[in-house]
Amino acid sequence: MDGVLCRYRLDARLEYLSRLSGRGAAEIRTAIWDSGFEGKADAGELSAEAYLAGFGERLGMPLTREQWVAARRAAMSPDPAMLALVRRLGARLPVALLTNNGFLLRETLPELAPELPPLFGDRLFVAAELGARKPEVAAYGRVAARLALPPGALLMVDDNAANAAGAVAAGWQGHQFTGIEGLLARLAALGITMGGDP
Repeated sequence: MDGVLCRYRLDARLEYLSRLSGRGAAEIRTAIWDSGFEGKADAGELSAEAYLAGFGERLGMPLTREQWVAARRAAMSPDPAMLALVRRLGARLPVALLTNNGFLLRETLPELAPELPPLFGDRLFVAAELGARKPEVAAYGRVAARLALPPGALLMVDDNAANAAGAVAAGWQGHQFTGIEGLLARLAALGITMGGDP
């Protein structure tokens, strides 16, 4: 999701949270992103409610769901060209979304990026519901099982090289995303030609 289908700017989110709480962006990053807290949520160890409460505690203020959504949304901007490509691919092949995020994002995704749920339907997975995060091999195995597809038939597209490598370790094909042109070239190499503009 972030870094492929949506441009994601953590700095924008930190700036929003800093204005909201009065704490410095670096302090917030240390308390939340560098502390292992987000990783626990992504791995499914925290319910949406426990995550929101813990996020507020680390921010130093009670945080509402609406405030969390507003801060997350400030960091996200869906890429129209990539969404169009997924739409076209989805008309020909099964497409799925796997993102390292927790239950609260899963619940609020229609507010955060309303374009995404219709593209993927029941093939939209967050790591928390799998109980494993990319690049753990288990995450890919559980997605393949839910899709009822053999790993070798699946291609993972991720901006993080470790996540693409994790997919390969799980028997998938992997592609590190650096832009839409590179992805189109990889798809063409796999015999999937889109033709025209993405």
